[in-house]
Amino acid sequence: MNLPNDPIMLMSFVNTQLRDNYSSLDDLTLSLGVEKEEIENKLKAAGFIYDSQLNKFIQGNN
Repeated sequence: MNLPNDPIMLMSFVNTQLRDNYSSLDDLTLSLGVEKEEIENKLKAAGFIYDSQLNKFIQGNN
């Protein structure tokens, strides 16, 4: 699947998918056939980290 390249659009897409369809980032990446690390690295570079308790990406403390 082609994911958005823009980090803000990517975060919005991923968080919406996590909220509506998936119980974890692992489930989402497995279902979409994308690398978990790729998403995490792109969003980390933009200042976001995955919070497994909340099941969404949040602004990190850089």
